[in-house]
Amino acid sequence: MTIPAHRSLVLETPAAPPEHTHRHFMNKLSVETDVADVRYDMQHNVDDFLLIDVRSAKAYGECHVPGAINLPSNQIDLETTAAFLKERVIVVYCWGPACNGGTKGAARLSGLGFRVKEMLGGIEYWRKEGNEVDGTLGETASLIG
Repeated sequence: MTIPAHRSLVLETPAAPPEHTHRHFMNKLSVETDVADVRYDMQHNVDDFLLIDVRSAKAYGECHVPGAINLPSNQIDLETTAAFLKERVIVVYCWGPACNGGTKGAARLSGLGFRVKEMLGGIEYWRKEGNEVDGTLGETASLIG
């Protein structure tokens, strides 16, 4: 039996039809945003969303996105979100790409009936893109939890 010298691992699974691909990426965009888009809105005084840092109170106190409030993902419940408006989109973030705290926070918030997006890259990429931060340690805060 002869094995082909070169077979495509990319094409081993056929690509989806364009309409499926479009739907997939639109679905991703409906639940995700990125640092650049959040920063753009902030620079242009667009405040149609609530920005929540879902890291610990200690991490938030040391360094966070200006204007973000702190609500650790494991503390999200009916009581801690009672003052939030269901009509307002919530954007959550955590440490960075290797942290799933934002995902956990988004899951909890959406389970309570809120519309939520996760800011990809978290505070790590917020800082890597040179954006301002607030907190006791500011720019000197460790990027590691």
